[in-house]
Amino acid sequence: MSNDPVLYSVADGIATITLNRPDQRNAINPAVCDAMRDAFDKVEADPDVRVAILTGAGKLFCAGMDLKAFAGGAGDEILFGQYGFGGFVNRARTKPVIAAVEGAALAGGFEMMLTCDLAIAGQSAQFALPEPTIGLVAGAGGAIRLPHYISRVRANEILLTGAAFGASDAADWGLLNKVVPDGGALAAAQTLAAQIARNAPLAVRATMALSAMVYAEDEARNWPENDRLIKELGQSADAREGARAFVEKRPPVWKGT
Repeated sequence: MSNDPVLYSVADGIATITLNRPDQRNAINPAVCDAMRDAFDKVEADPDVRVAILTGAGKLFCAGMDLKAFAGGAGDEILFGQYGFGGFVNRARTKPVIAAVEGAALAGGFEMMLTCDLAIAGQSAQFALPEPTIGLVAGAGGAIRLPHYISRVRANEILLTGAAFGASDAADWGLLNKVVPDGGALAAAQTLAAQIARNAPLAVRATMALSAMVYAEDEARNWPENDRLIKELGQSADAREGARAFVEKRPPVWKGT
């Protein structure tokens, strides 16, 4: 397999974008951000592409931000580069994107799934927003999107505890279109993508625009405050301690500073 951090291919009007750092749990570093921006530039520019699938190489979708890169000072590049986290979560798009999740979508990985327009997962997939456990906040869209997508109390439970939950719960709460046998998420996403790709491209684009209007005003208003808070937390001693503790595989010692 290629060493490129993100793989891109097109067949039958469907672009497949694959996070390709399986040995690092597909964690997002600056190179992935750059490659994601390039990949979705291609999706938007190619009139033959009708729909895209976002997936991960190896055993899981994405474990979120590369905390080694964050601890090394790359946090701003990963979180606040063009289009936000992963070069993706705050990007305006005209074509639908389907997340195909195997294994786990955690932290920023889950937030990237939430950015997609549809999502399919293997039955053993796990999801979580564990940012508070390392001194951060779900600032890649999780904290401002999840309360729109599911009930407020359920969203708060996910956001405040950092606890993981499974694909069955994710589907019951409306976060997934379908749960399939493990290993079948990409094939199921391809089937769904083919159904969309057969439809009139202008109609799909117009439908996307109308659907996005439901959340666009709230998101536009909330992103500046979201970014202010994540920057403030990212500079805190607790955030540095959380990242170090994660890398060193030990419990963090919080100081509230």
